Amino acid sequence: MSKLFLVPTPIGNLKDITFRAIEVLGSVGLILAEDTRQAAKLLNHYKISTPVQSHHMFNEHRTSEAICARILSGTATALISDAGTPGISDPGFLLVRTCLEKGIEVETLPGASALLPALVNSGLPCERFCFEGFLPPKKGRNKRITSLADEARTMIFYESPYRLVRTLEDLAACFGPGREASVSRELTKIYEETVRGTLESLAGHFKDHTPKGEIVIIVAGKK
Repeated sequence: MSKLFLVPTPIGNLKDITFRAIEVLGSVGLILAEDTRQAAKLLNHYKISTPVQSHHMFNEHRTSEAICARILSGTATALISDAGTPGISDPGFLLVRTCLEKGIEVETLPGASALLPALVNSGLPCERFCFEGFLPPKKGRNKRITSLADEARTMIFYESPYRLVRTLEDLAACFGPGREASVSRELTKIYEETVRGTLESLAGHFKDHTPKGEIVIIVAGKK
């Protein structure tokens, strides 16, 4: 019986993909992509000609049933996101759950994800950590941050460059300005950078140096 493959894709450097991932993407009957234009860059680079269909957060509720029907009819299918592992702050969960409910086998390949390189590179304790993804931009933001005030594990957040300073300031207001943290951006790309310090010093740094690219914030847990 055909199955659904979740295939991690590079977070920047196109070389950061496994041989197995390339093999799966070239052998399935259909690739589901968050952004077909972004997917084309990777697939063209590796000369993969598998048909691609759009699957993203705005249409996944409408398309998941039809996708499952195609898999059940014999079309092995791979799901990719724009970068990293599908389902981690990207579409994937709903389709996986729908497949499992219908008895469709799901296989997830290991591969690229921004959170682990940023965590290890931060220099902060990484034997225990929690991944918080993106904080709510408005509603529920303060409640979410406050709920983490006593978290003892190292915390991982994703953030856009436009909200980075605000997020560092909000975290400093709740956790204390002296809490250790790091900010990694443009991981695996030419301008990759990790800046380490306190929440207060990092907020000041990025006020003076406007950040660009995708960002991972690592914050030490409460001692």
